[in-house]
Amino acid sequence: MTDMQKLYLLVPLAPLAGAILAGLFGRAIGRTGSHVVTILGVAVSFVLSLLIFQDVQQGHTFNGTVYTWLTSGETRFEVGFLIDRLTVLMMLVVTFVSLMVHVYTIGYMAEDPGYQRFFAYISLFTFSMLMLVMSNNFVQLFFGWEAVGLVSYLLIGFWYTRPTAIYANLKAFLVNRVGDFGFLLGIGLILAHFGTLDYAAVFAHANELVGMKMVISSEMQPALLTVTCILLFIGAMGKSAQFPLHVWLPDSMEGPTPISALIHAATMVTAGIFMVARMSPLFELSETALSFVIVIGAITALFMALIAIVQTDIKRVVAYSTLSQLGYMTVALGASAYSVAIFHLMTHAFFKAVLFLGAGSVIMAMHHEQDMRRMGGLRKYMPITYLTVLIGAIANAGLPPFAGFFSKDSIIEAVALSHIPGSGFAYLAILIGVFVGGFYSFRLVFYTFHGEERFRHAHHDEHAHHDDHGHHGPVEPHESPKVVTLPLILLAIPSVAAGWLIGPILFENYFGDAIFISHEHHGLAHMAEEFHGVVGMMGHAVTTLPFWLALSGAATAWFLYIRRPELPAQIKATLSLPAMILEKKYGFDEFNEWFFAGGARLLGRGLWKGGDVAVIDGFFVNGTARLVGMCSALVRHLQSGYIYHYAFAMLIGVLTLMTLFIRG
Repeated sequence: MTDMQKLYLLVPLAPLAGAILAGLFGRAIGRTGSHVVTILGVAVSFVLSLLIFQDVQQGHTFNGTVYTWLTSGETRFEVGFLIDRLTVLMMLVVTFVSLMVHVYTIGYMAEDPGYQRFFAYISLFTFSMLMLVMSNNFVQLFFGWEAVGLVSYLLIGFWYTRPTAIYANLKAFLVNRVGDFGFLLGIGLILAHFGTLDYAAVFAHANELVGMKMVISSEMQPALLTVTCILLFIGAMGKSAQFPLHVWLPDSMEGPTPISALIHAATMVTAGIFMVARMSPLFELSETALSFVIVIGAITALFMALIAIVQTDIKRVVAYSTLSQLGYMTVALGASAYSVAIFHLMTHAFFKAVLFLGAGSVIMAMHHEQDMRRMGGLRKYMPITYLTVLIGAIANAGLPPFAGFFSKDSIIEAVALSHIPGSGFAYLAILIGVFVGGFYSFRLVFYTFHGEERFRHAHHDEHAHHDDHGHHGPVEPHESPKVVTLPLILLAIPSVAAGWLIGPILFENYFGDAIFISHEHHGLAHMAEEFHGVVGMMGHAVTTLPFWLALSGAATAWFLYIRRPELPAQIKATLSLPAMILEKKYGFDEFNEWFFAGGARLLGRGLWKGGDVAVIDGFFVNGTARLVGMCSALVRHLQSGYIYHYAFAMLIGVLTLMTLFIRG
């Protein structure tokens, strides 16, 4: 094993070691010990990722097995690493955001009794995510995939005494099972037709399966690759919360805020986007699958952004914003602009982490109040939080020169150049989404940090708020401690500057062989010809529609929440039906509750009454007992206790046996 391979191994194992120490020996090493070992583990991971990144830049990629787990016939199940340009970019994003979240947690969870447990979980989460992005085969990918799902379940339900948290983590777990079932079927099809689970071998032979049909019935014979790709993408729909499997993500806000930043900004929800980009050699062979991807992404991008504009819980606004941004990434994947999707994944990780952690900072200052209707005017109390959230909001709205602008504009451009069925609808959806994005991003800023101080009188009404830590009474907000503001500042820097890497990442073939695009899909090549540097792109943007749409969204928010704050309530009263539809989130939760949960309960009740009570208990258990009772009642007459009865029975028996014997 070379020195470099040892470093590869150390990247995921360092956070794992921290998680084991904090999780199993948390009591012994105490609170300080717990955060020291976990932060050290993730910091080691981050520094090593930087070293590996430099090594890969010099052209040293790696694809090999570290450990063979089991062999079944010809198939080997292995733990292996694939270290290329795509992997190292993901490693850097995951370890950096995770490190910032770890530091932030010291301040946020300071009063929480589950302090050590929390650090163990987030460190374990980092390990799972690294195993997922570094894998070179489907088995390890699936291991990482399920592990992040499990840890997110533990984290969302971290405050397990709250019924809402338990409901939310169960919902996340079950919705992800639906997606993962599709994912597993996709992996099964790959194993059945390729005979291997190794990426390189699968991609090398993918062309041979073009034109192969999957015979379901005489009428239904879809292309094998299309079915495989769509099944794999269903896995991504669960993890990356795409419509209609998006319902778990807003509810997962029940977990502590650092989780929201870690799971829902940078890591777990982007696993699906990363996976599709990694599978580009398969997806490029099926236009139907790409069409499916782009339409699902477009629906998510627009309709989830609309829900964000009626939310009053500060974290839920950011959650719906995440759903919308994930929709944008999915649209880019469908338009064969995989590198643009990964670029948006990277810029989004930074600015969305800022928004979540900034929201957490506000929640701390307000003594765990999350309702924006009881905030307002906070900017003079919390200048650092205000500035960082403002940076995050501008980046989220996609205004230059902030990071979100470059990646969002590139997605819109790529979709405009795409000829895949559904790309016209997608283009329209993401254009409207730009206006809505500008609106909800600035609504959050103006509603929370500007205007009148609504928290002054909020506590004298009937909603007097008592939070987890027992605070109540008047709130006097103040800036959060250094361990909270430092990560915010460090994440705000790439939220501004990460977009400036657009040239090298998108147009100088940064990803090399890691991403494959077929010749028919030449949108990116066309964009490269049009690209004249970062400044040129910003100059050109002023003449394009997305820029003015984002700006008008921001202006609308300013008008409604600063200039005429009484208007939103009047608009809502006038448009009561659309407002109700959005507040009900299109009724997905109610439908799932009635159809899936209700249907499952009905089925369960039927099986219990019909199967358990009638068949098993009634027929088998009690029926057997009755049969034994009947037999014993008959046999009882033979056991009379009289000798002559027994002698008579013996004679009859001997006669019967002799008769049989003579006849035989």
